[in-house]
Amino acid sequence: MAQDHTTPLPPEENSGNGQPAVPPAGGGDYGASSIQILEGLEAVRKRPGMYIGDTSDGTGLHHLVFEVVDNSIDEALAGHCDDIVVTIHTDNSISVTDNGRGIPTGIKWDDKHEPKRSATEIALTELHAGGKFNQNSYKVSGGLHGVGVSCVNALSSMLRVVVRRDGKVHELEFSKGFVVKSGEVSEQVGPAGDKALVRPMHVLDETDKRGTEVHFLPDTEIFKENNDFHYEILAKRLRELSFLNNGVRIRLLDERTGKEDDFAGAGGVKGFVEYVNKGKQILHPNAFTAIGESKSDQNTMIGVEVAMQWNSGYNEQVLCFTNNIPQRDGGTHLTGLRAAMTRVINKYIEDNELAKKAKVEISGEDMREGLTCILSVKVPEPKFSSQTKDKLVSSEVRGPVEDVVANKLNDFLQERPNDAKIIVGKIVEAARAREAARKAREMTRRKGVLDGMGLPGKLADCQEKDPALCEIYIVEGDSAGGSAKQGRDRKFQAILPLRGKILNVEKARYEKLLTSNEIVTLITALGTGIGKAAVESGKSGADDFDVAKLRYHRIIIMTDADVDGAHIRTLLLTFFYRQMPELVERGHIYIAQPPLYKVKSGKEELYLKDGHELDAYLMRIALNHAKVETGGADNRTLEGETLAELARKHQVAEQVINRLSGFMDAEALRAIADGVALNLDTVPDAEASAVALQAKLQEIDKLTNAAPAEVAGEFDARTDKPILRISRRHHGNIKSSVITQDFVHGADYKALAEAADTFRGLLGEGAKVLRGEGEKAKEERVGDFRQAMHWLIGEAERTTSRQRYKGLGEMNPGQLWETTMDPTVRRLLRVQIEDAIEADKVFTMLMGDEVEPRRDFIETNALRAANIDV
Repeated sequence: MAQDHTTPLPPEENSGNGQPAVPPAGGGDYGASSIQILEGLEAVRKRPGMYIGDTSDGTGLHHLVFEVVDNSIDEALAGHCDDIVVTIHTDNSISVTDNGRGIPTGIKWDDKHEPKRSATEIALTELHAGGKFNQNSYKVSGGLHGVGVSCVNALSSMLRVVVRRDGKVHELEFSKGFVVKSGEVSEQVGPAGDKALVRPMHVLDETDKRGTEVHFLPDTEIFKENNDFHYEILAKRLRELSFLNNGVRIRLLDERTGKEDDFAGAGGVKGFVEYVNKGKQILHPNAFTAIGESKSDQNTMIGVEVAMQWNSGYNEQVLCFTNNIPQRDGGTHLTGLRAAMTRVINKYIEDNELAKKAKVEISGEDMREGLTCILSVKVPEPKFSSQTKDKLVSSEVRGPVEDVVANKLNDFLQERPNDAKIIVGKIVEAARAREAARKAREMTRRKGVLDGMGLPGKLADCQEKDPALCEIYIVEGDSAGGSAKQGRDRKFQAILPLRGKILNVEKARYEKLLTSNEIVTLITALGTGIGKAAVESGKSGADDFDVAKLRYHRIIIMTDADVDGAHIRTLLLTFFYRQMPELVERGHIYIAQPPLYKVKSGKEELYLKDGHELDAYLMRIALNHAKVETGGADNRTLEGETLAELARKHQVAEQVINRLSGFMDAEALRAIADGVALNLDTVPDAEASAVALQAKLQEIDKLTNAAPAEVAGEFDARTDKPILRISRRHHGNIKSSVITQDFVHGADYKALAEAADTFRGLLGEGAKVLRGEGEKAKEERVGDFRQAMHWLIGEAERTTSRQRYKGLGEMNPGQLWETTMDPTVRRLLRVQIEDAIEADKVFTMLMGDEVEPRRDFIETNALRAANIDV
């Protein structure tokens, strides 16, 4: 039997920072009792950034998922797991399920805690508790710090772990790191014969399967600003893991949209490099691969996996990993790879006298033009430059990588002369192009175009000289530029109008860029220069790209919302992504977002950014001078804050029903909001819930004339959990939907159940809703609170005028400032690369030479597009 118990959360301390508390001004005791010791998960909640990264920009939020997934991957590395499923649920919670051995569930008898706990509970509530510190359990692990899942537990308002092990389904549930559901506390005899109180896991059922499932909902008290999971961020990481761990199937499901991906990364690093190059023009069909182990100078075995393939493009794309952890800044493994490449390819070119014949001087930069490379190493106890693990600094890794790559690459060039000829041809062509670009730059410098002596005439510069305080708006056409110049704050806002559509740099080499007046104008205005510095030689020309010379730290693209504006915006983004990627990576590029609506009610005029703001505005207008009389024997009047809080709860429940009704039975959701309680812990529980839901649906279906519903409690063998299946026959077709155990344990079900508790019996006979004052007051009799809110919102819509904006052209300079340029009220979208591989593929497909992939993309996605101006 399950025992529900909520351990009281610790009171909030005044200091809140884990430092010695500051005594009150003017006195107060400051002794031993003033020193705070933050123990266990309390420290994580006080300082979450120390453990999982930034909680405001989304990185920490997604890191929670990766911490749980890393545990499953470690099981795979140990040879015990080959199937992982990550699900984003409708309430924005996440579950990660694997078929590994399952976290140990037995009582840990050497536990000093009273009562003694299960190994699972300890792993989820104690920092630095786990199997990663013992190399007998895991030889190589990505979860280096051992704080992973316990941190996730501390930062989740709900975490439920289900372990299938030893023929049983075990369950524990937590809230903010504290146990709220477990097995009953009882006295048991330990292995040494001594008696003790123990708190085991709750046993749900029997099973013939094994594995661990962690289902958690991030706490919005911690993740206040950004608490939505992005499918693309999760997909990028899971795709990497599937390729880096050949033979492991990873699936990602998004119940919010129905989107699904199956990352069965067949082919390992070779398959990875072929995936990255998909859609590009491949120069040699046989990708180079090097897989092997080599002993380091510290007598440890380093596993090395490398795949390389050249394409016809001009950009280098190298992805580095250590124990599945990505290194954005490379490190000693990348140094070893480049050293081996340079040595072996230079020797091949010298032995065949190819550079002498081509009359060029080859550099390392030439060898990497158009190169796509995946480098993965497995290192026991790796060392990184920082907590973010962006750079590997383990010195012992360079030698083994260099040895493995050099030996295999030399064999590849000798054994595949056709591939070698193509690769060297590409390198020689890159060397020639580099020399041509240098000459073009010299010519441009002589003309004084890029020497920084003069700014473009069309640039309306700002007065401020500190780049961190300056911003530049890039607008389309002189007319839009005129309005922007009149509407701006000239102290810190610069305006650069561009005429027509700029050059598509996806198809152009460097020397071609400098023939485009608009591109040169843009480069000069920004002040950074363009092109790569000669890193190998240590020389850097005056016009090489240097982010330190950037004159404006906010570069804002402001174009109309029509087809031409979208095209210009895409061309500008292509330019920044291909030629100045560091500006995108550092977060300097923004897109202006003008408001979608202008609303007017009486004398009040407001600009609203989207539909959510419009709904909130209508709710505020609806509740103005509104009240509800409950009727019945104790006829009460609901108004002011009381009515507003009830309206908020009703709106939350309605939003849940509207969001889920596309793939769940809408009337079943209404039944839950009307008070039907569901329990899907076991099949008998599900069967009892099916009877209750069936009875309520029969009542609702009679009122709504809906097709009759049949509800059945079933066991879903795929998920190893009970479900409710709801079927409706309509015109001979059967439409079926399910209610899952995860949904019943999630936030959406909780919101509906709370609404049921709140509104049950609230309104009685003779209830009515009133709005307005004096002679303008109106009233309507209602049967329930839902009818009252529907009437109030309808009245608000009737008394409000709305205008929907399509573009900046509809605004005068004053409106442009008020809505799009005033820093206190405007809305900007920062351009970020969540998935560099997918971004590269999209730019190649949409802006490159191949027509067929672009046509397929348009045909597939055309029907999904909304708000198309025709």
